Amino acid sequence: MGDPKKKRRKYTTPKVPYNTEVLMSELKLLGSYGLRNKRELWRIRTLLSIIRRRARDQLSLPITEREMSEKALITKLSKQGLMSPNGRLEDVLRLSVEDLLERRLQTITFRKGLAKSLYQARQLISHGHISIKGRKVKSPSYNVEIDDEPSIEYTQSSPYSNKDHPLRKEMATYLAAGGTRD
Repeated sequence: MGDPKKKRRKYTTPKVPYNTEVLMSELKLLGSYGLRNKRELWRIRTLLSIIRRRARDQLSLPITEREMSEKALITKLSKQGLMSPNGRLEDVLRLSVEDLLERRLQTITFRKGLAKSLYQARQLISHGHISIKGRKVKSPSYNVEIDDEPSIEYTQSSPYSNKDHPLRKEMATYLAAGGTRD
């Protein structure tokens, strides 16, 4: 393990730092998912590479040894909403960064219509206006499980929980006028 007092990086940076194509694709993802900086994107990419490495390692095992660990990995990923419960290890290798970014609390809050933009969703979460199952969550990068998704709402102590709040009325008129959440 390591000393808990020592901070360790949870991401790996790109191998080629100034590749124009990679920089432009990263910038596009940052804007389309409302990320604060590239470290958030790199953390998601690192997590995806860890998941894919586990799947590749399990594919290299003999079938008898693979069954238990394969089922555990697929169950974990299906609870997170990344794949179907009857998926296979080959489906794990097809996961993309966008799949992981879609499961963030910030993205789901925006898609549910609790905020007008991804940046506003980030602000509402970090200021403590969003709760999951009645528990206040202040991390926009929180990975929402499938079971928790319907229970995302404004916190009881938030002024936005009042149906007559101007933001709630503005959101209703915005969506009624054909405003998109995408």
